[in-house]
Amino acid sequence: MTTGLSPVSLTALTLLLATAATAQQQPAASVAHPDLWPKVAAQPKRDPAVERRVEALLKSMSVEDKVGQIIQVDIGSITPADVRTYKIGSVLNGGNSGPYGDEYASPAKWLQLADEYYDASMARADKGPKIPIIWGTDSVHGNNNIVGATLFPHNIGLGAARDPDLIREIGRITALETAAAGLDWTFAPTLAVVQDDRWGRTYESYGEEPQIAADYAGAMIEGVQGRVGTKDFLAPDHLIATTKHFLGDGGTGGRDQGDTKVPEEVLRDVHLGGYPAAIEAGTQSVMASFSSWNGEKMSGNASLLTGVLKDRMGFDGFVVGDWNSHGQVPGCSNEDCPQAINAGLDMFMYSGPGWKQLYDNTLREAKDGTIPAARLDDAVRRILRVKVRAGTFDRGRPSARAFAGKFDAIGSADHRAVARRAVRESLVLLKNEGVLPLKPNADILVAGEAADSISQQAGGWSITWQGIDVPNSAFPNAQSIWKGIEEVVKAGGGTARYAPDGRFTQRPDAAILVFGEKPYAEFKGDVPNLEYSPGDKRDLETLRRFKAAGVPVVAVFLSGRPLWVNAELNASDAFVAAFLPGSEGGGVADLLFAGPDGKPRHDFRGKLSFSWPKRPDQYVLNRRDPGYDPLFPFGYGLSYARPGKVGKLDESRPAGMAAATPGTFYGRGQTPPGWSIEAEGVTQSGVDRRAQEDSRRFVWKGAGQVAFTAPRAVDLSRESNGEISLVVEYRVDAKPAGRLTAGLQGGGKTVELPIANSISSARAGEWTRLAVPLQCFAKRGADMRAVTAPLVLRSDGAADISISDVKLDYVSMPMDACGDAVPGGE
Repeated sequence: MTTGLSPVSLTALTLLLATAATAQQQPAASVAHPDLWPKVAAQPKRDPAVERRVEALLKSMSVEDKVGQIIQVDIGSITPADVRTYKIGSVLNGGNSGPYGDEYASPAKWLQLADEYYDASMARADKGPKIPIIWGTDSVHGNNNIVGATLFPHNIGLGAARDPDLIREIGRITALETAAAGLDWTFAPTLAVVQDDRWGRTYESYGEEPQIAADYAGAMIEGVQGRVGTKDFLAPDHLIATTKHFLGDGGTGGRDQGDTKVPEEVLRDVHLGGYPAAIEAGTQSVMASFSSWNGEKMSGNASLLTGVLKDRMGFDGFVVGDWNSHGQVPGCSNEDCPQAINAGLDMFMYSGPGWKQLYDNTLREAKDGTIPAARLDDAVRRILRVKVRAGTFDRGRPSARAFAGKFDAIGSADHRAVARRAVRESLVLLKNEGVLPLKPNADILVAGEAADSISQQAGGWSITWQGIDVPNSAFPNAQSIWKGIEEVVKAGGGTARYAPDGRFTQRPDAAILVFGEKPYAEFKGDVPNLEYSPGDKRDLETLRRFKAAGVPVVAVFLSGRPLWVNAELNASDAFVAAFLPGSEGGGVADLLFAGPDGKPRHDFRGKLSFSWPKRPDQYVLNRRDPGYDPLFPFGYGLSYARPGKVGKLDESRPAGMAAATPGTFYGRGQTPPGWSIEAEGVTQSGVDRRAQEDSRRFVWKGAGQVAFTAPRAVDLSRESNGEISLVVEYRVDAKPAGRLTAGLQGGGKTVELPIANSISSARAGEWTRLAVPLQCFAKRGADMRAVTAPLVLRSDGAADISISDVKLDYVSMPMDACGDAVPGGE
């Protein structure tokens, strides 16, 4: 090579050539130069006894055995009998996959199914090696998939705490509560260094500065896995940890699974963040990111997965993909992707019924040399090394392990005390005009539906993937913020009242409004700007009503990122950024109220790990950016010991924002802020199209309707004058049995067009689209200046239709294309 750089290792060169043979040519900017990246003192050091055992196992394995080891399947798609047949090496539970199809399954059921998968992996009638399966789970803020577990603040709050010792303890507790249910492996911690706060995973990041991730990574890995070089390392009360998502997922411009368009130096100096510390602490797996770097999908980037991570940084565990992420590599599908394995991915993560096709295709490619034998052996060797290190060969069934079945540890008082301490350390005081601390013997009114919603204070990844509409009963060991306040006030001799709407007849001494973002995860949380609740200002109205009545008001704001809340700050006497505190709402009360002596019970110590915007368009707001001008800078945080004043803030939006109408009414699994899907006589559930649960399935058993509803009337009169259509991307799962119409609601009435023939003509099970010119609604008398629901689907009989997108689009249509059999406009 004549690049002027030191040559990459032979392994990296081989894999780069293999990738070039099976994928499109990479743009130069997306090929890393490994010798420009830091070397790392990777841990643990290779143990000769472990390596001999691994090599003996590898020699005894057939190609079929090896391919089984590099495939991980979601438990919703694979049975223990399948594991026995295919010798699959790993399973996972996706965000909405519970044992036996039950998201609310007891810990005992989790352990029972873990035993079943283990038994299947060890059942061999031939003389082949018995290799135990490992089960991976997203224990990202505690063992958050299991009812009753301790839920810690999400990472954004922990970043504000600036306490590595606390992080280590959280990792230890999370591992113990997960091991108690018989699981082996957690997909945590996330080390994304988020640079654009519009991203729906911002709350999974410790902060915008790489140093916070560097300070925390080693501590969290040690907590989860135990400390390298001690008997605690991967002991039965610990788990295999995953460092994710490698690399650059925090730089995708606020878009999930997007493209980080930065020079290699920025990728290294900003986004590498905590990875060196994690590798030095002995992380045993790394998850490749869904995202791209300068156009190249990470799951297919050999220069980074192999050249940098494995060869330069010395990582000798295994690299696992994200949810079908390999299918996005050019030239790949979910069921066929040798390019990813050749680039350095060691284990596919797969969800869906086609995993057997993935197995068959990978087996064929391993046999014909498309996947070189040396690369397959390297991947399997890495997986076996981790399994041996983790003791899975020696500890027997999950239920027989030392800490399995210790269900009293799940949500124990000691663990919850640590979580409550984490809440106290993570809250950031943005404003206090002398109202805090509150007197516990006062008459306190608590307002806001969020105050008594544990799911909203816990956020996404809480029992379910998105964390939406999970009842308080699913958190039996938790305490809502309201209950924590009530407990403190009653103990102090005061009176606590809860009124979700903030209405009162008797004027309270002070009010606390708990409000903020509804739960979300991943791409469903992506937003176009940082304005809080642009379509619904009820929270602001409540704050202003308290102000007008002369009631001192404290705002407790729940969010997964900093948001533009200037108006809410102006209307509050005190404002607390609580982020997503988890299961221990009492930690909020600990900071809001004085003790019996009138002094604060605890002081605020949280410091912003993300800069806070002064305008809604400041979604890229980091200290290294030119023209850095936040409302509250990185590191800001008031306290009782260090008070400060916040003046009157500008509440004006940038020009054009107030009048903006979204062009997409439903897409990527979400409606615009403030919009909703209202169903009458129709059941709905999440389904997959392009990504996990990015679509909705609607089932009619009789008459009913589904409406995509705006928070306030929108003016579509201009759009209805030309070639703009309402476009619905859909799939028919059962053809409508009766009359089916697409309607638009505006000005108090709904104008409907028959579409049953069009829908019935679509091929069952295939995604297609329907385009209805807006002028068709206008011609039939719809008030296009005051549209409250741009799409109302109504059926008078049975129907089964899934929808992935509802949007406005330019579609060339004949002027008379109104009525049934509306063309698809492809």
